[in-house]
This record gives sequence, C-alpha cells and structure tokens, in this order.
Amino acid sequence: MIKIPYVYKKSKIMNRNCFQKNLIGKMTRIFILSLFFLLISFTRVFSQLSNDTTVYLLTCAPGTETYSIYGHSALRIVIPEEHIDTVYNWGVFDFDTPNFVWKFAKGRLDYLLIAEYSKVFLRDYLFEKRSVYSQKININAQETHKLIEFINENLKPENRKYRYDFFYDDCSTRIRDLLEKSVGEKLKYPPPEIGRIPTFRDMVAKYQNPFPWLKLGVDLIMGSTADKRAVFRDRMFLPIDMREGLSKAVINRSDKRIPLLQNPEILLGFNAPVIKQKFFTAPPFIFTLVIILILILAALTKSRKIIWIIDIIIYSFFSILSILMIFFNFFTDHQQMKWNLNIIWLNPFIIICLVMLILNKTATIWFRIVFFISAGFLVLHFILPQEFNLAFFLLTIILIIRSSVRSEFDWNPLTLK
Repeated sequence: MIKIPYVYKKSKIMNRNCFQKNLIGKMTRIFILSLFFLLISFTRVFSQLSNDTTVYLLTCAPGTETYSIYGHSALRIVIPEEHIDTVYNWGVFDFDTPNFVWKFAKGRLDYLLIAEYSKVFLRDYLFEKRSVYSQKININAQETHKLIEFINENLKPENRKYRYDFFYDDCSTRIRDLLEKSVGEKLKYPPPEIGRIPTFRDMVAKYQNPFPWLKLGVDLIMGSTADKRAVFRDRMFLPIDMREGLSKAVINRSDKRIPLLQNPEILLGFNAPVIKQKFFTAPPFIFTLVIILILILAALTKSRKIIWIIDIIIYSFFSILSILMIFFNFFTDHQQMKWNLNIIWLNPFIIICLVMLILNKTATIWFRIVFFISAGFLVLHFILPQEFNLAFFLLTIILIIRSSVRSEFDWNPLTLK
C-alpha cells in the first residue's frame, strides 16, 4: 500500500529557492491552492504503482535576486491514471517560526518539504521569467516504489522539517540522496577528476561574480571551511551543478549502463538575464576612492576634532564587522561560517580602539596592536588556508593608515602632533 500523507501547519511559508524570498503574499496564495490540492490528492491510497508513473528532476534557472541566483531543484511525480501531477519542494521554511531572524542567524532555522500542484510551482517561475528544465529519471518500478516510500516518510509531520545546511543538506542534496537510496549501488558516478578540484567558495563564486557586493558579503561571512575541495558529488549542493552531475551518472542494469537522466525538456523557456558589471560601482574601486579621500583629509585637515570624528566613523564601521566575526566564529551553528580567518584583520582590538576614541584617550598601545596585526595580515595572507576577497586588502589598508596615525609613529607624516 502506498499512501502519500501530508499534515500542514497553517502559517505563511516561504519558498527560498534554497534562500530567503520575501514574497509573503504570493506564498499565501500558493499555500491556499496547495492545501486544497493536498487535501484532495494526498489522502488517496494507491494499491499499486501505475505502470506509467514517471519521476522528473526539475531544475530552475538562476534569477537576478539574491535569493534566486543559485537556481532551484525539485522532484515531480506524474501518475496520469490518478490525475496526479505533484512537485516536491525542499526549499521552504515557516516564516511564523518564533524568533525567526535570530534562528536564521544562529543556523537553527528548520526547512521543510511541501508538495504542490505542478501548475502552481511553475506559475512562480513564469512570473519571474526564469526557465525551468525537466528531465525524466530512468528508474524502474521497484526504484520508483522505493523513492515514493522515502518521500512518504519524509512527508510525515515529524520528518518533514530538517536543519538546513548550505553545502551538505539543502533542496538539491535532498534529491540526490533520495535517488542514491532508491537506486542503491547500481548508481555510478564518473571516476574522480584529474587536475584542480574547485573549492566550495569557487562553486558559489561563479554565481556571485555578476553581483560583486553580494560576493563581498558572502566572502566576508564564509569561513575557511568554504575553501575545502568540493569533489564531484559535493558539487551537487548547487541545482545547476546537480543537473550536470546527475546527467553524467549511469545505472548499471543487466550489464547495461543506462543514463540516470534523459535529455532535458524545456517547461518554461526564457533568455538568461544580462547583467552588466559596472567597474565604477564595484567594491575595489569604491574602497580605493575611500583610501584616497582619507589620505587627502588627513593631509589637509588640521582640526583634531574633525580627525576624531572621521576616526570614530571608521572604527565604528570596522567594530561592527569585528562583532560579526566574533558572532559567526563562536556563536552560530552555520558550519560554513566557522573558522573565519577574516577575524584576523577584523580583530576585537578594533573595538577597544573605538572605546578609546570615544573616551578621548590616547592609548597608543591598542592602535599599535591593530597596526601590526593588519600589516602582518596584508603581508602573510597568502599562507593562510582561506581565500580572501580583493576588497578586504583595501579595507585593511584603511585600518593600517588610521591605526598608524593613532599609534603616533615618528616615521608617519600624518601622525597627529
């Protein structure tokens, strides 16, 4: 007996495309339609699988919003005899979760699996003008039976929520894992690659490159764990890369090697958005201008009060970043943010310097500590096991300039007399 159960908590939900999507009104409409469908369809009991039961991998193209640049994955199961055409989506969370923002920052926000009409699922991507590709999964009746049983188990109220992990447990890896369990050892991936293997940071960077400020933010909060090499299977945490990876997988069946996925069909087709990168608004250019402006103001301004205000602003900015580094290194469960070596140049001594400035105390020792740490980071960063964004070096130069001034070094012409 195959039963597709579903218990739904009445609340606003969000389809994150693996990331947050702040469109509550649209998701409320989806909830109403989905709930109606679920009440009618998922309480049915199927005595046996229909011979024409078909399973598809759906891959949604990246969009231009922050939440959509990595794309999205879902499973679609079609049973024509039962008039069932259902999409299973692991990229959803409950927006009514108590202390939502705090749990999200702490890495303790649970995501969940929902099922919805295929038409409802596709309607969102039609509205956003994002392509959706469908690939039939070449699994037999027994493997399909196992897959649906796994989904049934996953849909139980006690199982439908899961602790989201960007690299290892998201909307794509859940599908990969279900297919691996359903097919078993007959599923084979290509042999290990020869040559350089990209890191997890490399993998996400190729989607972030058109958005330099977003890439800056992600590089800031991602720790050295993101610089681990991502082997073939690991790279399937990204929907497009999972589609490419599973397209190379085969099933060994009766001395034959059958492709796991058939060639893609286009359910929705749109031209990929063209994103023009503007050099003059990119972080390196902006921070270079800031460095030049700081040097000019320091050279021309004789007023200690103005210099004091400038330093208060600068050290307040860096103190906020330093607090973020402390939080993400020691107080979050997001494993991708652990061991973040940006804490070297955004160290807690910066906060002490800010306090000294506010109290209007000289305290050159603290500024000298910041100076030597910043200078050391700039010189020795290449030996550290983490890749750093170019803009971080420019920000470090700002710290070096202002901390050297406050350190009262005799060799610095900008030192306050």
